[in-house]
Amino acid sequence: MSGGPDKDSAAFCAEQVRSHDFERYASTLFVDAHTRRALLALYAFNVEISRVREQVSQPLPGEIRLQWWTDMLAGTGHGGVEGNPVAAELLRAIRTHGLPIEPLSRLIDEHQFDLYNDPMPSMAALEAYVHDTSSALFALGARILGRQSEATDHLARHAGLAQGFVRVIATLPVDAARRQLFVPLQLLEHYGSGMEEVFMAKETPQLRAALDQLIGEARGHLKTAFELLADAPWEVRPLFLPLALLRRDLKRMSRADSDPFTPSATSRLRILWTLWRASKTLVPRTQRSA
Repeated sequence: MSGGPDKDSAAFCAEQVRSHDFERYASTLFVDAHTRRALLALYAFNVEISRVREQVSQPLPGEIRLQWWTDMLAGTGHGGVEGNPVAAELLRAIRTHGLPIEPLSRLIDEHQFDLYNDPMPSMAALEAYVHDTSSALFALGARILGRQSEATDHLARHAGLAQGFVRVIATLPVDAARRQLFVPLQLLEHYGSGMEEVFMAKETPQLRAALDQLIGEARGHLKTAFELLADAPWEVRPLFLPLALLRRDLKRMSRADSDPFTPSATSRLRILWTLWRASKTLVPRTQRSA
């Protein structure tokens, strides 16, 4: 890295991801420093976008923040990005690795949903949301690693869907507390449940059945992702190390005594240990830098 503000921007991005998305941060420890910097820029951008809902009390200020990022990517923003280290690092990654603007813009567009309390209407809508957020991050990461192809895009799709569905269940306590619904309403109603049961944090057999189907969908995508990962290029495999964490999460969520409204946290040490164990089979020894 160069010195001065450039180095400070990179350090800021690393700290943002370490603080707010430790699983992805930990996965970057298994790639070289040059690649890590670009991945951290991408993940810091995702942190900025996905946390807008937490930082505003009304949708309009959130819309304004998201629009700033959209304009920045389109090159139509007012003023430079020197005062925003994440924007500066993201633009550097775009230039260095030829990242396409369209999926980055779609990621912003999808997170506009977060600003409002409209329920996720259907499984199709949830799949589209997750595809343009979680799956997109995997696909863009593969480009940074220099191994973008139809095969890696296919792998990214299934990995992202597995990750996104698990996170919908994992964040249920927080989302329910602010009356936000990411579990598809159509799925809840199919099993005789509904929004108010979720918002009251009331687990019923009907709600449990809906969540079990979502868990089953996540498990199916994870199984496909691991099958595809077995044939993936070595260079891209560190990107998918967080999948090892999903396997553990799904096992916990599937237990009969698991309460979906009780938050569950995993220690950073446990995350690092799980990723290190996974790296022994997924990542060549010469690539391990953790």
